[in-house]
Amino acid sequence: MKKILALALSAVLCLGLLAGCGEEPAPSTESAPASDPAGEPSASGELEKIIVGATSTPHGEVLEAVRGELEALGYELQLEIFNDYVLPNTSLADGSLDANYFQHGPYLTQFNSERGTDLVNVASIHYEPMGIYPGSKASLDELADGDTIAIPNDGSNETRALLILQDLGYITLKEGIDASSNATILDVVDNPHNLELLEMNAENIPHSLQDVAFGIINGNYALQAGLTGADALASEDAQSDAAQTYANIIACRAGEEDSEKIQALVTALTSETCREFIESSYDGAVVPIF
Repeated sequence: MKKILALALSAVLCLGLLAGCGEEPAPSTESAPASDPAGEPSASGELEKIIVGATSTPHGEVLEAVRGELEALGYELQLEIFNDYVLPNTSLADGSLDANYFQHGPYLTQFNSERGTDLVNVASIHYEPMGIYPGSKASLDELADGDTIAIPNDGSNETRALLILQDLGYITLKEGIDASSNATILDVVDNPHNLELLEMNAENIPHSLQDVAFGIINGNYALQAGLTGADALASEDAQSDAAQTYANIIACRAGEEDSEKIQALVTALTSETCREFIESSYDGAVVPIF
């Protein structure tokens, strides 16, 4: 009887072991998912988020064009669109953004000085020639004494506008004013046509053209208003010193410029994909500078 019980118990234990552990599965013959030829992470890989602030045109459009380049480098672009020149920097300074792409170096320098921020220029990406556009008058030949010309009211862009007017022979600025100055209408020493230079927020000028004879407009705001470089009656030379001085840049917080995340953004925005998109999209109103 004991022998029979022992045999039965042995059988139960054997069945239990087989049910609990089972056979070890054979190694899978399927290979692990690989990155695709473009270098994008595998389907199981997680992309790290990079939050970039920009104005919509052209900066947001350019960033969308390199979304795939960023994904290939392991980053998912979260694009935050702004319609002014202040919030993209304050949002970067307070940590809401990883980087921004909307401004040129002199504006960033002035902003840091006025606001006490510590943001840095990481790389130059493109240049937007500033131009003078028709308002109530269609041609510069129609310029008359006392005409009103709208110009941006922030230091660096106002300097550019005043230099355009000086190049056209409409005004004379104090000696020594150049592209890197923060000139204002107080630096005008001769105004033979008694022009009224109306200082306005840059983003408002395209919408106020009907109220002035002419308006000097930043490239991105001209594009947003449906204007192109061909609509400008006169503009900055894209090969000039101003092109280097006022190149639009990537900015980030000081100390983060060499981080992998920021360098991935630089790589994407200086790629051939980016160059080809800019050159094919903006009819000379945006010029790659890398």
